[in-house]
Amino acid sequence: MTSGAISKESETLKYGIIGYGGMGAIRHNAMRAIGQNVAHKIYEIRPVPEFRDLLVDDYRKIIDDPEIEAVIICTPNFLNKKLTIEALKAGKHVFCEKPPAFNGTEMEEIIEVEDQANRVLMYGFNHRHHGGSIKIRETIESGEYGRVLWLRGRYGKSVDENYFGNWRANKELAGGGILLDQGIHMLDLFLQIGGDFDEMHAFVSNLYWKLPGIEDNVFAIFRNSTSGTCASLHSTMTQWRHLFSFEVFLERGYMVLNGLKTPSGTYGAEALSIAKNRSNAPAATWEDEEVHRYDVDQSWEREMANFVAAVNGTVTPRSRDSFEALRVMRMIDRIYDNERHQSGQLFTKLNGEMSL
Repeated sequence: MTSGAISKESETLKYGIIGYGGMGAIRHNAMRAIGQNVAHKIYEIRPVPEFRDLLVDDYRKIIDDPEIEAVIICTPNFLNKKLTIEALKAGKHVFCEKPPAFNGTEMEEIIEVEDQANRVLMYGFNHRHHGGSIKIRETIESGEYGRVLWLRGRYGKSVDENYFGNWRANKELAGGGILLDQGIHMLDLFLQIGGDFDEMHAFVSNLYWKLPGIEDNVFAIFRNSTSGTCASLHSTMTQWRHLFSFEVFLERGYMVLNGLKTPSGTYGAEALSIAKNRSNAPAATWEDEEVHRYDVDQSWEREMANFVAAVNGTVTPRSRDSFEALRVMRMIDRIYDNERHQSGQLFTKLNGEMSL
């Protein structure tokens, strides 16, 4: 998590962007909004008329350019690890979209290169930087409501048959389904607030779209055995309506964040309800709540400002971002491994019953 303030670095950064689809444009706009110049070079396989003079025909012309200090990577998932490693080895600072890799082992390989390169490496977990998420973290850190008891996160969207033509529908390109697409953000929020969860059970399914290796639903529960904090996740693309809901319940109150301010507006208004005090049983009333509404999404600007400040050495991150990414990927590994283990047990059980 980060402070709600957005700092504009006076020192501009020479950066290149690899991948100028929707996310590349969002990152570029955010950089310009915080006072950075336009990108030095852009690589994109499709035309980008407004920046045609910046386009290069090979991404290596960005990575190998000695004038470029940082590379922003906004490509399909399967390219993230490869391009990050190449850019770090070329001496560039790197900002890369999530997921950082396909699994924890790949993330460890990236960290080895990062250690040798001694450059800033950050990943696109912008949900940490939404106004509601920042307020949740600040409220918890104030201690006013006591310790966190449990968390619940629901994050889902609706897709149609057009999804089949998207690279996200291909396991080789995407690495997984809705968990790597959206659920990863909720897991990151869990870790930011609940610490490490060493106990877990999960169900992964693709009952509707039936795409090989592309799950459309994940149900998972976690527990931090040290603190006792529990968390529940539902990540889905068969919800038929876009929904974001993040709930934090503490000893002396609760916080419920519903909606998410996004460019598409499909997740509804972002509103955080906080119980001011603990009412008499059986429950708090609506009148006990204070509601914070966030009408402008500044998460992209905050995130890019953090990256530029880290590169310029004007801010020290709370924790090393690649380690945070590794924690998330290890959780994802455990979810997928748990499902494979359960499926193997079911296959063994059914085979045994058929042989009777």
